[in-house]
Amino acid sequence: MRSRRHLPIITSVIILIIGTIVIFNFHSNWKAQEIPINNPMVTKITQDLAAIDLKSIIHEAEKTVIQIEGQNEQSTFTGSGFLYNEKGDIITNAHVIKDADAIYVRTANAQIYPAAVVGIGEDIDVAVIRVPQLASRTPLSIATEHIAEIGDEVIALGSPHGFQNTVTLGIISGSDRHFNVDGYNYSNVYQISAQISQGNSGGPLIKRETGEIIGINSVGTQDGTIGFSIPIVEVLDQITQWSNEAQNEQLEFSSITDLIRSSDSEQVLDGAVYLTEYFLENISIRDYVGAYTLLGSSLQLDSSYQEFRNRYINIVSLDFSEVDSTIMENNRIKTVVDITIERNVPNKQKTKKETKPYEFIIGYENDQLKILSYKEQAE
Repeated sequence: MRSRRHLPIITSVIILIIGTIVIFNFHSNWKAQEIPINNPMVTKITQDLAAIDLKSIIHEAEKTVIQIEGQNEQSTFTGSGFLYNEKGDIITNAHVIKDADAIYVRTANAQIYPAAVVGIGEDIDVAVIRVPQLASRTPLSIATEHIAEIGDEVIALGSPHGFQNTVTLGIISGSDRHFNVDGYNYSNVYQISAQISQGNSGGPLIKRETGEIIGINSVGTQDGTIGFSIPIVEVLDQITQWSNEAQNEQLEFSSITDLIRSSDSEQVLDGAVYLTEYFLENISIRDYVGAYTLLGSSLQLDSSYQEFRNRYINIVSLDFSEVDSTIMENNRIKTVVDITIERNVPNKQKTKKETKPYEFIIGYENDQLKILSYKEQAE
């Protein structure tokens, strides 16, 4: 009888031991099949995610970066700035606008607006201008308490030599730099390896890790190898004061119609090419809202946003060639570009890639450049 009572206990112990051995072997085999951390596939995935993240940071930042054009009787000159708040205020350098009788801005979506001076420094190279039409836009986040350190990765944006939304990458290569240039006192500025050249002044310096604005790109060496950026925390109090004190009815704005009439053909062609490229870049990065806003009113009436989005939602990748442009009648511009699109094939586990020429017609609508039509070009 005693041996029979012990039999279930012995059986249970044997089953437990066997189960433990099976689980251990299964775990060992599973671990052996795991992809090692230094596996090339894991590395590739990590690199792709980092690249996408950087591209997204740049794309979002570009929406808030502004090309500034100043005019006087002698010349026209360009610089950069970035949206600061939801009043439509733009931060830039004082030296960008100090000699301007009229100031205009060009946004990332190729819109042109007149601007007025809100405040301008006499010994610090900082200024604020206002564009009421941008009051509804959301600015990029500003690091209000951040002090960058040497080695921090940064992104500098601006419009050097009139090339809108140019991006350079680098690091903080020095700090606490002090010097004077053209009557402006630069104190505690960042030294950066990202290039700052003519037209880049006033653009934002962005911390790569967070996507926040940490500085105002201001000056660079003649050889372009070193740039200097004013830490945003050093001037934020003055900027805030100017912004709070300014009232729109007290500001002086120039006429946008005068600027459009005075634009030469080359400038209009450049604007049309930029608008075409920016539209395609928005599609490529899946910013369908940004792309849709570039369309003229007739195109938006013909196609709702949802219909527009559905037209491109299956795109895996989009690349395009250099854009050609010609002026047509009625101040309209035709741009032609070869577009290579890879799409997911519905209900099939495969993609299809093809390259076709497309034709865009671009013209002014309510004093702004818009895409009036676009289609696959006939052979």
